Amino acid sequence: MKPIWVVDDDASIRFVLEKALHKAGLQVRCFSNPRDVLAAFAESCPQVLVSDIRMPGGNGIELLQHIRQSHPAVPVIIMTAYSDLDSAVAALQGGAFDYLSKPFDVDKAVELIGRAVDESLREEQAEEQQNGAPELLGQAPAMQEVFRAIGRLAHSQVTVLITGESGTGKELVARALHKHSPRAGGPFVAINTAAIPRDLLESELFGHERGAFTGAQTMRRGRFEQAEGGTLFLDEIGDMPLELQTRLLRVLSDGHYYRVGGHSAIQSHVRVIAATHQNLEQRVAQGQFREDLFHRLNVIRLRLPPLRERSEDIAPLTRHFLLRSAQQLAVEPKRISAEALQVLQQFAFPGNVRQLENLCQWLTVMAPAQTIQVKDLPPELRPEPAAPGHPVASAAEVAAARPGGEVAPAGPAAAPLPATAGGEWERGVEREALALMRSGMRDVMELLSQRFERAVIAAALAHTHGRRIEAAQKLGIGRNTITRKIHELGMDDAG
Repeated sequence: MKPIWVVDDDASIRFVLEKALHKAGLQVRCFSNPRDVLAAFAESCPQVLVSDIRMPGGNGIELLQHIRQSHPAVPVIIMTAYSDLDSAVAALQGGAFDYLSKPFDVDKAVELIGRAVDESLREEQAEEQQNGAPELLGQAPAMQEVFRAIGRLAHSQVTVLITGESGTGKELVARALHKHSPRAGGPFVAINTAAIPRDLLESELFGHERGAFTGAQTMRRGRFEQAEGGTLFLDEIGDMPLELQTRLLRVLSDGHYYRVGGHSAIQSHVRVIAATHQNLEQRVAQGQFREDLFHRLNVIRLRLPPLRERSEDIAPLTRHFLLRSAQQLAVEPKRISAEALQVLQQFAFPGNVRQLENLCQWLTVMAPAQTIQVKDLPPELRPEPAAPGHPVASAAEVAAARPGGEVAPAGPAAAPLPATAGGEWERGVEREALALMRSGMRDVMELLSQRFERAVIAAALAHTHGRRIEAAQKLGIGRNTITRKIHELGMDDAG
Protein backbone atom coordinates (compact mmCIF):
# COMPACT_ATOMS: atom_id res chain seq x y z
CA MET A 1 0.00 0.00 0.00
CA LYS A 2 1.20 3.50 -0.80
CA PRO A 3 1.79 6.06 1.99
CA ILE A 4 -0.59 8.75 3.21
CA TRP A 5 0.56 12.27 2.31
CA VAL A 6 -0.12 15.03 4.80
CA VAL A 7 0.42 18.66 3.75
CA ASP A 8 0.12 21.48 6.30
CA ASP A 9 2.30 24.47 7.12
CA ASP A 10 1.66 23.81 10.84
CA ALA A 11 4.41 21.48 12.08
CA SER A 12 2.35 20.42 15.10
CA ILE A 13 -0.52 19.18 12.89
CA ARG A 14 1.93 17.21 10.76
CA PHE A 15 3.54 15.70 13.87
CA VAL A 16 0.24 14.66 15.49
CA LEU A 17 -1.17 13.06 12.32
CA GLU A 18 2.09 11.33 11.46
CA LYS A 19 2.34 9.80 14.92
CA ALA A 20 -1.32 8.71 14.99
CA LEU A 21 -1.21 7.21 11.48
CA HIS A 22 2.05 5.37 12.22
CA LYS A 23 0.35 3.91 15.30
CA ALA A 24 -2.48 2.72 13.04
CA GLY A 25 0.04 0.91 10.84
CA LEU A 26 -0.01 3.39 7.95
CA GLN A 27 3.01 4.90 6.22
CA VAL A 28 3.10 8.69 6.16
CA ARG A 29 4.93 11.35 4.18
CA CYS A 30 4.62 14.98 5.29
CA PHE A 31 4.88 18.24 3.34
CA SER A 32 4.78 21.87 4.44
CA ASN A 33 3.49 23.42 1.20
CA PRO A 34 1.61 22.51 -2.00
CA ARG A 35 4.61 23.13 -4.27
CA ASP A 36 6.54 20.21 -2.77
CA VAL A 37 3.46 17.99 -3.11
CA LEU A 38 3.09 18.76 -6.82
CA ALA A 39 6.79 18.08 -7.34
CA ALA A 40 6.47 14.74 -5.52
CA PHE A 41 3.57 13.69 -7.78
CA ALA A 42 6.04 13.61 -10.66
CA GLU A 43 7.74 10.60 -9.02
CA SER A 44 5.07 8.81 -6.99
CA CYS A 45 1.48 8.89 -5.84
CA PRO A 46 -0.15 8.64 -2.38
CA GLN A 47 -2.93 6.32 -1.29
CA VAL A 48 -4.72 9.29 0.27
CA LEU A 49 -3.84 13.01 0.43
CA VAL A 50 -4.73 15.04 3.55
CA SER A 51 -4.28 18.77 2.93
CA ASP A 52 -4.82 21.99 4.83
CA ILE A 53 -6.99 24.51 3.01
CA ARG A 54 -4.92 27.68 3.61
CA MET A 55 -1.13 27.64 3.36
CA PRO A 56 1.61 30.01 2.22
CA GLY A 57 2.41 29.56 -1.44
CA GLY A 58 -0.88 27.90 -2.37
CA ASN A 59 -4.07 26.42 -0.94
CA GLY A 60 -5.81 23.11 -0.63
CA ILE A 61 -8.59 23.94 -3.11
CA GLU A 62 -6.12 24.60 -5.93
CA LEU A 63 -4.20 21.47 -4.98
CA LEU A 64 -7.46 19.49 -5.03
CA GLN A 65 -8.33 20.78 -8.50
CA HIS A 66 -4.89 19.83 -9.83
CA ILE A 67 -5.08 16.32 -8.38
CA ARG A 68 -8.63 15.75 -9.64
CA GLN A 69 -7.35 16.46 -13.15
CA SER A 70 -4.11 14.50 -13.02
CA HIS A 71 -4.86 11.73 -10.46
CA PRO A 72 -8.66 11.47 -10.10
CA ALA A 73 -8.50 8.16 -8.21
CA VAL A 74 -6.60 9.66 -5.22
CA PRO A 75 -9.01 10.53 -2.37
CA VAL A 76 -8.36 14.02 -0.97
CA ILE A 77 -9.34 15.05 2.56
CA ILE A 78 -9.36 18.79 3.23
CA MET A 79 -8.52 20.21 6.69
CA THR A 80 -10.09 23.56 7.52
CA ALA A 81 -10.74 25.87 10.43
CA TYR A 82 -14.34 26.06 11.63
CA SER A 83 -14.63 29.63 10.39
CA ASP A 84 -13.91 28.50 6.81
CA LEU A 85 -16.62 25.87 6.39
CA ASP A 86 -17.84 27.50 3.17
CA SER A 87 -14.51 26.56 1.61
CA ALA A 88 -14.93 23.02 2.91
CA VAL A 89 -18.30 22.76 1.19
CA ALA A 90 -16.70 24.07 -2.00
CA ALA A 91 -14.03 21.41 -1.65
CA LEU A 92 -16.64 18.65 -1.39
CA GLN A 93 -18.37 19.98 -4.49
CA GLY A 94 -14.98 19.98 -6.20
CA GLY A 95 -14.53 16.27 -5.55
CA ALA A 96 -12.92 16.04 -2.10
CA PHE A 97 -13.52 12.76 -0.24
CA ASP A 98 -14.42 14.61 2.97
CA TYR A 99 -13.15 17.37 5.25
CA LEU A 100 -11.74 17.66 8.77
CA SER A 101 -12.78 20.69 10.80
CA LYS A 102 -9.97 21.99 13.06
CA PRO A 103 -9.49 21.36 15.87
CA PHE A 104 -10.27 17.73 15.21
CA ASP A 105 -10.37 14.57 17.28
CA VAL A 106 -7.30 12.54 16.33
CA ASP A 107 -9.07 9.17 16.55
CA LYS A 108 -11.89 10.40 14.30
CA ALA A 109 -9.31 11.79 11.87
CA VAL A 110 -7.57 8.41 11.68
CA GLU A 111 -10.95 6.70 11.20
CA LEU A 112 -11.83 9.06 8.32
CA ILE A 113 -8.44 8.54 6.66
CA GLY A 114 -8.90 4.78 7.09
CA ARG A 115 -12.22 4.93 5.24
CA ALA A 116 -10.56 6.88 2.44
CA VAL A 117 -7.81 4.25 2.27
CA ASP A 118 -10.39 1.44 2.07
CA GLU A 119 -12.22 3.12 -0.80
CA SER A 120 -8.96 3.84 -2.61
CA LEU A 121 -7.90 0.20 -2.34
CA ARG A 122 -11.31 -0.98 -3.59
CA GLU A 123 -11.06 1.29 -6.62
CA GLU A 124 -7.51 0.08 -7.31
CA GLN A 125 -8.69 -3.52 -7.17
CA ALA A 126 -11.56 -2.74 -9.55
CA GLU A 127 -9.13 -1.03 -11.92
CA GLU A 128 -6.78 -4.03 -11.83
CA GLN A 129 -9.70 -6.32 -12.66
CA GLN A 130 -10.70 -4.00 -15.49
CA ASN A 131 -7.16 -3.85 -16.89
CA GLY A 132 -6.77 -7.60 -16.49
CA ALA A 133 -10.06 -8.33 -18.17
CA PRO A 134 -9.74 -9.61 -21.72
CA GLU A 135 -10.80 -7.70 -24.75
CA LEU A 136 -14.16 -8.89 -26.01
CA LEU A 137 -13.81 -12.12 -27.92
CA GLY A 138 -15.84 -12.89 -31.00
CA GLN A 139 -15.51 -13.69 -34.68
CA ALA A 140 -19.23 -13.94 -35.40
CA PRO A 141 -20.63 -11.24 -37.72
CA ALA A 142 -22.99 -9.99 -34.98
CA MET A 143 -20.05 -9.42 -32.62
CA GLN A 144 -18.00 -7.77 -35.34
CA GLU A 145 -20.81 -5.26 -35.72
CA VAL A 146 -20.60 -4.57 -31.97
CA PHE A 147 -16.85 -4.02 -32.25
CA ARG A 148 -17.36 -1.58 -35.12
CA ALA A 149 -19.91 0.33 -33.04
CA ILE A 150 -17.45 0.56 -30.12
CA GLY A 151 -14.85 1.93 -32.52
CA ARG A 152 -17.25 4.57 -33.85
CA LEU A 153 -18.14 5.63 -30.31
CA ALA A 154 -14.51 5.72 -29.13
CA HIS A 155 -14.22 9.51 -28.99
CA SER A 156 -17.83 10.25 -28.15
CA GLN A 157 -19.33 11.32 -24.82
CA VAL A 158 -22.84 10.26 -25.86
CA THR A 159 -25.06 8.18 -23.58
CA VAL A 160 -25.28 4.52 -24.64
CA LEU A 161 -27.99 1.94 -23.93
CA ILE A 162 -26.81 -1.69 -24.16
CA THR A 163 -29.49 -4.34 -24.57
CA GLY A 164 -29.24 -8.10 -24.58
CA GLU A 165 -30.12 -11.21 -22.62
CA SER A 166 -28.60 -11.83 -19.19
CA GLY A 167 -25.03 -13.09 -19.39
CA THR A 168 -24.22 -11.76 -22.87
CA GLY A 169 -21.41 -9.51 -21.63
CA LYS A 170 -23.03 -6.09 -21.34
CA GLU A 171 -20.61 -4.90 -18.65
CA LEU A 172 -17.62 -5.95 -20.76
CA VAL A 173 -18.96 -3.80 -23.61
CA ALA A 174 -19.44 -0.89 -21.19
CA ARG A 175 -15.85 -1.28 -19.98
CA ALA A 176 -14.62 -1.35 -23.57
CA LEU A 177 -16.53 1.85 -24.34
CA HIS A 178 -14.92 3.47 -21.30
CA LYS A 179 -11.45 2.14 -22.07
CA HIS A 180 -11.46 3.59 -25.58
CA SER A 181 -13.09 6.91 -24.65
CA PRO A 182 -11.56 10.27 -23.63
CA ARG A 183 -12.58 9.36 -20.06
CA ALA A 184 -10.33 6.28 -19.95
CA GLY A 185 -8.11 7.95 -17.35
CA GLY A 186 -11.07 8.36 -14.99
CA PRO A 187 -12.83 5.73 -12.91
CA PHE A 188 -15.25 3.12 -14.23
CA VAL A 189 -17.97 2.49 -11.65
CA ALA A 190 -20.63 -0.20 -12.12
CA ILE A 191 -23.82 -0.76 -10.16
CA ASN A 192 -26.52 -3.38 -10.69
CA THR A 193 -29.69 -1.50 -9.85
CA ALA A 194 -31.64 -4.76 -9.55
CA ALA A 195 -29.28 -6.13 -6.88
CA ILE A 196 -29.67 -3.19 -4.45
CA PRO A 197 -32.76 -3.03 -2.19
CA ARG A 198 -34.92 -0.12 -3.35
CA ASP A 199 -34.71 1.64 0.03
CA LEU A 200 -30.89 1.72 -0.25
CA LEU A 201 -30.55 2.40 -3.98
CA GLU A 202 -30.91 6.18 -3.72
CA SER A 203 -28.06 6.36 -1.19
CA GLU A 204 -25.95 4.00 -3.32
CA LEU A 205 -26.35 6.22 -6.36
CA PHE A 206 -26.18 9.69 -4.85
CA GLY A 207 -24.57 9.20 -1.43
CA HIS A 208 -25.88 10.57 1.85
CA GLU A 209 -25.02 13.10 4.51
CA ARG A 210 -24.35 12.16 8.09
CA GLY A 211 -27.64 11.78 9.97
CA ALA A 212 -29.72 11.68 6.77
CA PHE A 213 -31.48 8.55 8.04
CA THR A 214 -31.19 5.99 10.82
CA GLY A 215 -27.80 4.32 10.57
CA ALA A 216 -26.17 7.09 8.51
CA GLN A 217 -23.38 7.72 11.01
CA THR A 218 -20.96 9.19 8.47
CA MET A 219 -21.13 11.00 5.15
CA ARG A 220 -20.94 8.59 2.21
CA ARG A 221 -20.10 9.28 -1.41
CA GLY A 222 -22.46 7.71 -3.93
CA ARG A 223 -21.62 6.03 -7.22
CA PHE A 224 -22.08 9.26 -9.18
CA GLU A 225 -19.41 10.92 -7.03
CA GLN A 226 -17.12 7.90 -7.23
CA ALA A 227 -17.39 7.98 -11.04
CA GLU A 228 -16.63 11.71 -11.31
CA GLY A 229 -14.59 12.35 -14.46
CA GLY A 230 -15.22 8.82 -15.69
CA THR A 231 -18.04 6.44 -16.59
CA LEU A 232 -20.99 5.19 -14.54
CA PHE A 233 -22.47 1.88 -15.72
CA LEU A 234 -26.09 1.34 -14.62
CA ASP A 235 -26.86 -2.33 -15.16
CA GLU A 236 -30.45 -3.63 -15.24
CA ILE A 237 -31.78 -0.08 -15.56
CA GLY A 238 -35.22 -1.46 -16.40
CA ASP A 239 -35.67 -2.52 -12.75
CA MET A 240 -35.03 0.97 -11.33
CA PRO A 241 -37.97 2.22 -9.18
CA LEU A 242 -40.00 5.04 -10.73
CA GLU A 243 -39.13 7.57 -8.02
CA LEU A 244 -35.42 7.07 -8.67
CA GLN A 245 -35.99 7.28 -12.42
CA THR A 246 -37.12 10.86 -11.78
CA ARG A 247 -33.90 11.68 -9.92
CA LEU A 248 -31.77 10.06 -12.60
CA LEU A 249 -33.57 12.03 -15.32
CA ARG A 250 -32.81 15.25 -13.46
CA VAL A 251 -29.09 14.42 -13.31
CA LEU A 252 -28.99 13.58 -17.02
CA SER A 253 -30.92 16.77 -17.84
CA ASP A 254 -29.07 19.44 -15.85
CA GLY A 255 -25.98 17.64 -14.51
CA HIS A 256 -26.71 18.31 -10.81
CA TYR A 257 -27.77 16.09 -7.93
CA TYR A 258 -28.01 16.14 -4.13
CA ARG A 259 -26.85 13.61 -1.58
CA VAL A 260 -29.64 12.12 0.51
CA GLY A 261 -30.19 14.66 3.29
CA GLY A 262 -27.98 17.22 1.52
CA HIS A 263 -28.76 20.82 0.63
CA SER A 264 -25.84 21.67 -1.68
CA ALA A 265 -26.07 20.72 -5.35
CA ILE A 266 -23.17 18.65 -6.69
CA GLN A 267 -22.10 19.09 -10.30
CA SER A 268 -21.77 15.81 -12.17
CA HIS A 269 -19.22 15.20 -14.94
CA VAL A 270 -20.02 11.56 -15.59
CA ARG A 271 -20.79 9.62 -18.75
CA VAL A 272 -23.69 7.26 -18.18
CA ILE A 273 -23.91 3.88 -19.90
CA ALA A 274 -27.05 1.89 -19.13
CA ALA A 275 -27.91 -1.75 -19.80
CA THR A 276 -30.96 -3.95 -19.57
CA HIS A 277 -32.20 -7.38 -20.63
CA GLN A 278 -35.79 -6.11 -20.67
CA ASN A 279 -37.88 -4.54 -23.42
CA LEU A 280 -37.93 -0.91 -22.29
CA GLU A 281 -40.48 0.13 -24.92
CA GLN A 282 -42.85 -2.43 -23.45
CA ARG A 283 -42.17 -1.24 -19.90
CA VAL A 284 -42.83 2.34 -21.01
CA ALA A 285 -46.17 1.23 -22.50
CA GLN A 286 -47.00 -0.53 -19.21
CA GLY A 287 -46.20 2.60 -17.18
CA GLN A 288 -43.24 0.94 -15.43
CA PHE A 289 -40.54 3.10 -17.04
CA ARG A 290 -40.54 6.83 -17.72
CA GLU A 291 -40.76 7.63 -21.41
CA ASP A 292 -38.67 10.81 -21.07
CA LEU A 293 -35.90 8.88 -19.28
CA PHE A 294 -36.04 6.19 -21.97
CA HIS A 295 -35.41 8.78 -24.67
CA ARG A 296 -32.57 10.29 -22.61
CA LEU A 297 -30.87 6.90 -22.35
CA ASN A 298 -31.69 5.64 -25.83
CA VAL A 299 -29.37 8.00 -27.71
CA ILE A 300 -27.23 5.16 -29.07
CA ARG A 301 -28.39 1.57 -28.65
CA LEU A 302 -26.12 -1.48 -28.86
CA ARG A 303 -27.69 -4.94 -29.00
CA LEU A 304 -25.56 -7.83 -27.85
CA PRO A 305 -26.39 -11.14 -29.55
CA PRO A 306 -27.07 -14.22 -27.40
CA LEU A 307 -24.46 -16.97 -27.52
CA ARG A 308 -26.77 -19.24 -29.56
CA GLU A 309 -26.50 -16.68 -32.39
CA ARG A 310 -22.70 -16.83 -32.37
CA SER A 311 -21.89 -20.52 -31.96
CA GLU A 312 -18.60 -20.04 -33.84
CA ASP A 313 -17.36 -18.07 -30.81
CA ILE A 314 -17.94 -20.92 -28.35
CA ALA A 315 -14.59 -22.61 -29.10
CA PRO A 316 -12.32 -19.57 -28.47
CA LEU A 317 -14.41 -18.51 -25.48
CA THR A 318 -14.19 -22.00 -23.96
CA ARG A 319 -10.40 -22.13 -24.33
CA HIS A 320 -10.09 -18.64 -22.87
CA PHE A 321 -12.27 -19.41 -19.84
CA LEU A 322 -10.49 -22.71 -19.17
CA LEU A 323 -7.15 -20.89 -19.20
CA ARG A 324 -8.41 -18.15 -16.89
CA SER A 325 -9.99 -20.62 -14.46
CA ALA A 326 -6.69 -22.51 -14.27
CA GLN A 327 -4.82 -19.28 -13.56
CA GLN A 328 -7.25 -18.41 -10.76
CA LEU A 329 -6.84 -21.86 -9.19
CA ALA A 330 -3.09 -22.08 -9.86
CA VAL A 331 -3.46 -25.39 -11.69
CA GLU A 332 -2.51 -26.71 -15.12
CA PRO A 333 -5.01 -25.56 -17.77
CA LYS A 334 -7.44 -28.20 -18.99
CA ARG A 335 -7.80 -28.96 -22.69
CA ILE A 336 -11.07 -29.88 -24.35
CA SER A 337 -11.52 -32.59 -26.95
CA ALA A 338 -13.03 -31.86 -30.34
CA GLU A 339 -16.00 -34.09 -29.52
CA ALA A 340 -16.74 -32.27 -26.24
CA LEU A 341 -16.34 -28.94 -27.98
CA GLN A 342 -18.82 -30.01 -30.64
CA VAL A 343 -21.36 -30.84 -27.91
CA LEU A 344 -20.92 -27.36 -26.43
CA GLN A 345 -21.38 -25.74 -29.84
CA GLN A 346 -24.72 -27.51 -30.23
CA PHE A 347 -25.99 -26.44 -26.80
CA ALA A 348 -28.34 -23.42 -26.63
CA PHE A 349 -26.70 -21.82 -23.54
CA PRO A 350 -29.73 -19.95 -22.18
CA GLY A 351 -27.38 -18.30 -19.67
CA ASN A 352 -25.14 -17.12 -22.53
CA VAL A 353 -21.45 -16.28 -22.01
CA ARG A 354 -21.77 -16.22 -18.22
CA GLN A 355 -23.14 -19.77 -18.24
CA LEU A 356 -20.24 -20.92 -20.43
CA GLU A 357 -17.73 -19.30 -18.07
CA ASN A 358 -19.33 -20.94 -15.03
CA LEU A 359 -19.25 -24.27 -16.86
CA CYS A 360 -15.52 -23.87 -17.56
CA GLN A 361 -14.87 -23.13 -13.88
CA TRP A 362 -16.79 -26.28 -12.96
CA LEU A 363 -14.87 -28.38 -15.50
CA THR A 364 -11.52 -27.04 -14.27
CA VAL A 365 -12.37 -28.33 -10.79
CA MET A 366 -14.33 -31.48 -11.55
CA ALA A 367 -13.00 -33.00 -14.81
CA PRO A 368 -10.70 -35.90 -13.75
CA ALA A 369 -8.19 -35.71 -16.64
CA GLN A 370 -6.30 -32.91 -18.36
CA THR A 371 -8.34 -33.37 -21.54
CA ILE A 372 -12.08 -32.86 -21.11
CA GLN A 373 -14.12 -35.55 -22.82
CA VAL A 374 -17.85 -35.69 -23.57
CA LYS A 375 -18.40 -37.94 -20.55
CA ASP A 376 -16.96 -35.20 -18.29
CA LEU A 377 -19.63 -32.67 -19.24
CA PRO A 378 -22.62 -32.15 -16.91
CA PRO A 379 -25.58 -34.47 -17.68
CA GLU A 380 -27.74 -31.64 -19.05
CA LEU A 381 -25.15 -31.08 -21.80
CA ARG A 382 -24.31 -34.69 -22.65
CA PRO A 383 -26.16 -36.24 -25.59
CA GLU A 384 -26.45 -39.55 -23.74
CA PRO A 385 -27.24 -40.30 -20.06
CA ALA A 386 -24.34 -40.63 -17.67
CA ALA A 387 -23.03 -44.15 -17.06
CA PRO A 388 -23.84 -45.62 -13.60
CA GLY A 389 -21.14 -44.97 -11.03
CA HIS A 390 -19.39 -42.37 -13.17
CA PRO A 391 -16.62 -40.79 -11.06
CA VAL A 392 -17.55 -37.20 -11.92
CA ALA A 393 -20.44 -35.68 -9.95
CA SER A 394 -23.02 -33.75 -11.92
CA ALA A 395 -23.60 -30.04 -11.40
CA ALA A 396 -26.71 -30.79 -9.34
CA GLU A 397 -24.80 -33.31 -7.21
CA VAL A 398 -22.00 -30.85 -6.59
CA ALA A 399 -24.51 -28.18 -5.62
CA ALA A 400 -26.14 -30.60 -3.17
CA ALA A 401 -22.87 -31.61 -1.50
CA ARG A 402 -21.91 -30.01 1.81
CA PRO A 403 -18.45 -29.85 3.45
CA GLY A 404 -17.64 -32.96 5.46
CA GLY A 405 -19.44 -35.30 3.05
CA GLU A 406 -22.89 -34.24 4.29
CA VAL A 407 -25.57 -34.25 1.60
CA ALA A 408 -28.52 -31.85 1.42
CA PRO A 409 -31.56 -32.23 -0.82
CA ALA A 410 -31.61 -29.95 -3.87
CA GLY A 411 -35.41 -29.72 -3.78
CA PRO A 412 -38.53 -31.30 -2.26
CA ALA A 413 -38.20 -34.51 -4.30
CA ALA A 414 -34.40 -34.64 -4.55
CA ALA A 415 -32.72 -37.98 -3.90
CA PRO A 416 -29.53 -38.28 -1.82
CA LEU A 417 -26.17 -38.35 -3.61
CA PRO A 418 -25.44 -41.97 -4.68
CA ALA A 419 -22.91 -43.70 -2.47
CA THR A 420 -20.61 -44.52 -5.39
CA ALA A 421 -20.48 -40.94 -6.69
CA GLY A 422 -20.23 -39.45 -3.20
CA GLY A 423 -17.48 -41.85 -2.15
CA GLU A 424 -15.46 -41.24 -5.32
CA TRP A 425 -15.88 -37.48 -4.87
CA GLU A 426 -14.58 -37.66 -1.30
CA ARG A 427 -11.66 -39.89 -2.31
CA GLY A 428 -10.78 -37.38 -5.02
CA VAL A 429 -10.61 -34.63 -2.40
CA GLU A 430 -8.42 -36.83 -0.19
CA ARG A 431 -6.02 -37.52 -3.07
CA GLU A 432 -5.80 -33.82 -3.89
CA ALA A 433 -5.18 -32.89 -0.25
CA LEU A 434 -2.41 -35.50 0.06
CA ALA A 435 -0.77 -34.30 -3.17
CA LEU A 436 -0.81 -30.70 -2.01
CA MET A 437 0.63 -31.54 1.42
CA ARG A 438 3.35 -33.71 -0.09
CA SER A 439 4.31 -30.83 -2.38
CA GLY A 440 4.93 -28.64 0.67
CA MET A 441 1.81 -26.51 0.16
CA ARG A 442 0.56 -24.65 3.24
CA ASP A 443 -3.01 -23.57 4.03
CA VAL A 444 -4.36 -26.66 2.24
CA MET A 445 -7.71 -26.44 4.06
CA GLU A 446 -8.27 -22.86 2.92
CA LEU A 447 -7.25 -23.62 -0.67
CA LEU A 448 -9.51 -26.68 -0.98
CA SER A 449 -12.38 -24.88 0.75
CA GLN A 450 -12.14 -22.08 -1.80
CA ARG A 451 -12.09 -24.61 -4.65
CA PHE A 452 -15.12 -26.37 -3.18
CA GLU A 453 -17.06 -23.11 -2.78
CA ARG A 454 -16.12 -22.02 -6.29
CA ALA A 455 -17.26 -25.36 -7.74
CA VAL A 456 -20.54 -25.36 -5.82
CA ILE A 457 -21.38 -21.75 -6.75
CA ALA A 458 -20.36 -22.33 -10.37
CA ALA A 459 -22.63 -25.38 -10.51
CA ALA A 460 -25.54 -23.45 -9.00
CA LEU A 461 -25.06 -20.55 -11.40
CA ALA A 462 -24.85 -22.95 -14.35
CA HIS A 463 -28.06 -24.64 -13.16
CA THR A 464 -29.91 -21.30 -12.80
CA HIS A 465 -28.38 -19.80 -15.96
CA GLY A 466 -26.56 -17.10 -13.99
CA ARG A 467 -29.49 -15.98 -11.82
CA ARG A 468 -27.80 -15.29 -8.48
CA ILE A 469 -30.88 -15.01 -6.27
CA GLU A 470 -32.22 -18.35 -7.51
CA ALA A 471 -28.73 -19.89 -7.14
CA ALA A 472 -28.56 -18.67 -3.53
CA GLN A 473 -31.95 -20.25 -2.82
CA LYS A 474 -30.77 -23.54 -4.32
CA LEU A 475 -27.67 -23.48 -2.13
CA GLY A 476 -29.56 -22.47 1.00
CA ILE A 477 -27.61 -19.24 1.52
CA GLY A 478 -28.57 -15.58 1.47
CA ARG A 479 -28.43 -13.26 -1.55
CA ASN A 480 -25.79 -11.08 0.11
CA THR A 481 -23.73 -14.16 0.98
CA ILE A 482 -23.56 -15.45 -2.60
CA THR A 483 -22.74 -11.96 -3.90
CA ARG A 484 -19.93 -11.60 -1.35
CA LYS A 485 -18.51 -15.05 -2.09
CA ILE A 486 -18.64 -14.49 -5.86
CA HIS A 487 -16.60 -11.33 -5.32
CA GLU A 488 -14.16 -12.96 -2.88
CA LEU A 489 -13.61 -15.93 -5.19
CA GLY A 490 -12.98 -13.73 -8.24
CA MET A 491 -16.05 -14.99 -10.10
CA ASP A 492 -17.74 -11.62 -10.74
CA ASP A 493 -15.85 -10.20 -13.74
CA ALA A 494 -18.11 -11.59 -16.43
CA GLY A 495 -20.49 -9.06 -17.98
